[in-house]
Amino acid sequence: MATATGPAAPTDACYMLIHPRLDVETPNLQTLKRNLERGTDDIKAEALQQVISGTLQGENHDQLLMHIIRFVMPTRNKTLKKLLLLYWEVCPKYEADGKLKQETILICNALLNDLQHPNEFIRGSTLRFLCKLREAELLEPLIGPTRECLSHRHAYVRKNAVEAVSSIYRTLPHLIPDGPELISGVLQTEADMTCRRNALTMLTQSAPALAVQWLKENAQLVSGFEELLQLAVIDLIRRTARDFAPEKALFIRCIFELLNAAPSAVKYEAATTLVTLSSNPAAVKAAASCYITLATKESDNNVRIIVLERLDRLRARHEGIIDDLVMDLLRVLTAPDLDVRRKVLGIVMKLTSQRNVNDVISMLKKELAKTVSDASDYDKNTDYRLLVIQTIHSCASQFPEVAASVVELFLDSIADFGASSATDAIVFIREVAEKFPDLRQGIVSHLVASFMDFKAGKVMRGALWILGEYAETPDEIREVWTRLRKAIGELPLLAAEQRELDAASSATAEGAEKSAAEPKAASSGSHRILADGTYATESSLTARATEASSLKLDSKPPLRAVLLHSDFFTGTVLASTLTKLVLRFARAASADEEQQVNSLRAEAVLIMAGIIRIGQSSFVATPIDEDSYDRVLACIRALEYMDEDADVLTEAFIDDTQSAFARLVKGEVKRVAEEERKHSNDNAVQVDDVIEFRLLAAANKGASVSNAEDTLEHDIELATGEAEGRAAVSKLDSVVQLTGFSDAVYAEAYVNVNQYDILLDVMVVNQTNTTLRNLSIEFSTLGDLKLVEKPTTYNVAPFSFSSVKASIKVSSTETGVIFGTIVYDGPNVNDSHSIVLNDIHVDIMEYIRPARCDEAQFHAMWTEFEWENKVNMSTTKEAAENLDLRGYLQHIMRATNMACLTPVNALAGDCGFLSANLYARSIFGEDALANISIEKPTEESPITGHIRIRAKTQGIALSLGDKISAAKVSLSE
Repeated sequence: MATATGPAAPTDACYMLIHPRLDVETPNLQTLKRNLERGTDDIKAEALQQVISGTLQGENHDQLLMHIIRFVMPTRNKTLKKLLLLYWEVCPKYEADGKLKQETILICNALLNDLQHPNEFIRGSTLRFLCKLREAELLEPLIGPTRECLSHRHAYVRKNAVEAVSSIYRTLPHLIPDGPELISGVLQTEADMTCRRNALTMLTQSAPALAVQWLKENAQLVSGFEELLQLAVIDLIRRTARDFAPEKALFIRCIFELLNAAPSAVKYEAATTLVTLSSNPAAVKAAASCYITLATKESDNNVRIIVLERLDRLRARHEGIIDDLVMDLLRVLTAPDLDVRRKVLGIVMKLTSQRNVNDVISMLKKELAKTVSDASDYDKNTDYRLLVIQTIHSCASQFPEVAASVVELFLDSIADFGASSATDAIVFIREVAEKFPDLRQGIVSHLVASFMDFKAGKVMRGALWILGEYAETPDEIREVWTRLRKAIGELPLLAAEQRELDAASSATAEGAEKSAAEPKAASSGSHRILADGTYATESSLTARATEASSLKLDSKPPLRAVLLHSDFFTGTVLASTLTKLVLRFARAASADEEQQVNSLRAEAVLIMAGIIRIGQSSFVATPIDEDSYDRVLACIRALEYMDEDADVLTEAFIDDTQSAFARLVKGEVKRVAEEERKHSNDNAVQVDDVIEFRLLAAANKGASVSNAEDTLEHDIELATGEAEGRAAVSKLDSVVQLTGFSDAVYAEAYVNVNQYDILLDVMVVNQTNTTLRNLSIEFSTLGDLKLVEKPTTYNVAPFSFSSVKASIKVSSTETGVIFGTIVYDGPNVNDSHSIVLNDIHVDIMEYIRPARCDEAQFHAMWTEFEWENKVNMSTTKEAAENLDLRGYLQHIMRATNMACLTPVNALAGDCGFLSANLYARSIFGEDALANISIEKPTEESPITGHIRIRAKTQGIALSLGDKISAAKVSLSE
């Protein structure tokens, strides 16, 4: 129900809200009188519309009431009659002393005539209007005709008559005391399903005993009812189940029958109601099966996601009961939408146990094979393939018994994956190799066999790290070395490339001489646009040379091609891997193999030197960076001094790197275990907790805490924002002072943020000794905020107060500002005043929630998001004395409500520098990324650095930057 804006009393009800048209000039009273008196039906209709709109906006049109009664009410035009009903709803019906106006007798007479009108539409419209009347003096003469309409020949009239009786009985029961019995008789004899639905709804609200009695008599026919009546039956069961506990068996039987109904809405409501009636495993499984069927058959993706959300909540409340339905749930993966698939796989992971893990993995393997073989939609298949791989990864991490088969699948298919999917697969293989030593030999053999098929640098780096860490025996090292030499190609690298270039140049010169000897043909070329925007002509000879060079680069061995593509990070990993292999081979080799050790050592140095020389040559588009150069040079020096410092180098290159990765894996496992333990503690029930029996509880005490979330009252609380109560935090924390204490009107607002809505409850105090007339608050917004309705106008007595409410919609995560003025009239006619209000700033932290994502998703979003906000960080020496880098990171996380994605082990140690990635997600689905890089060289030094924030929209990037700046200032103070 919307509240009309105007001078009406706060208790006046109005059921419509009309936005005023600003492009049309509002006529004056004389023009409206003339149009209502002498105009045609169309002119009268337009004038009446203007009167209705003006009345809703607070204009005084009392002088037009008799003109409308005299000149418009006698009409036979159906449009005018419909507008008349709207006008009767909004027009003032009371005098200043609170009594009904005498003109309302004429209105009552007109309504009486319309209730007896031969036209069904007029009768039905009038009956619908009676549902909105609250004046007993007007309704009393209309009760008789309304009762007669219950037996009208047309169903349209009968259904509106039922609604009218229901409304009158709820508001003024003394006018029709036998309303429930009257409607019960209609329900017994009525044949129209809509009428029966309205009648059952009325009995459910006003006389539930009669409704339950009717259900007992017609329980066998429930499955044959139409959709509307079936929904009414479900609503009856939901509302009366607690008060009519002896009929619980009847209710459950009816609900089980409705689970097999054809309409999707009926199935959904029946499943939702069933779990509120019973926690029996059979009932829970039946409801879950119904949800899965809906998610499989429905074509609307929004409906699917809603159903899956309900299924996930059901799983959380009944752990382990619906695990057997996981294979049925996997059928929903046939949906093409990626969000639906992601939701399904998330629920599947929670339902997977040791009993069904093998079946789940087999199904996911089939889905993965489909993404590889199906090339119809490459982008969607790539994203879905990555999602399936991540799910298999998580599943194998939780259930080690399937890790071997999963690793074998990934190793066999990794060459067919895209870059992102293959990267995630190689990360999983690396994790399995660390957790399960027995699988290392097979993993190394598979990687060696398929190394030549790798194309992406990330995949190569992961494979090189695994080979360098877990190839331990001399035979394995020889096998790995042979494969790497084949992947690198001819040595030395720079000399081989120079020879190829010289050969290509000589071949080009010979071709040019032959073409010069032949008759000149018309030159063919194409126009190209250069980087500076100018045009250039490219000859066919140049085009052929360019294509030949690119073809040569693609046909080179994989590691050589990556290096020529200026990927020197992979070159540093290759140098580190070669160093590890040489050190391992030297430690495991016998005295007779000393010459072979020196051969591998020399060949490794030659390859590393080639990497540096390639990076400094003209064969690459981007020269080698300083970090990569230093890393490769350090590996060369390590091999140079390996005889003197063998133990130190072995500890640095082999023992420390493997132990560091082991700590990283254990830390991730510990984090997941802590999250599961925290979730279990939140849902745990202690052995000495009080057991609440709902049947023994008082009727007015409500449901128990454990079952509260399934009740209708809980749904209403969620919708109104009252479920999250503020018992622990006082509402005074959200009160904003809008005016000063010395102003004529003191105002303060309680700001209640409920997800997408902001409710302003403004208390206005009149601090003068005169009555303030037509006091109103005019709000305006800045940002993605929208005022839903204009606050009502009030008259405030001397030294009295009033409450003004306003609702504002929020559409994005952005710091918004609400500002406005208080406007009121003094005791004199032309005495108008206004007071400017203080601004209300909507805090972005109300919408930001900490979230987690994997490294690949973070880097993908970091590359995709275009809005960046860089905030420089600097603290005073006094503020940094008792605060280290990790403490400063925690301070920023609390200020921004973001989660740290960098593992705890990676943040351990004291090096005077810290870098971490932060991530959060808003309730609107917006992602926020941040990278913090700070340093503190000494204990006395201040903390300096910067934070880079990236988001898809500008608002969230700027808002988070403001919060970080405010946190920086508060820390300095």
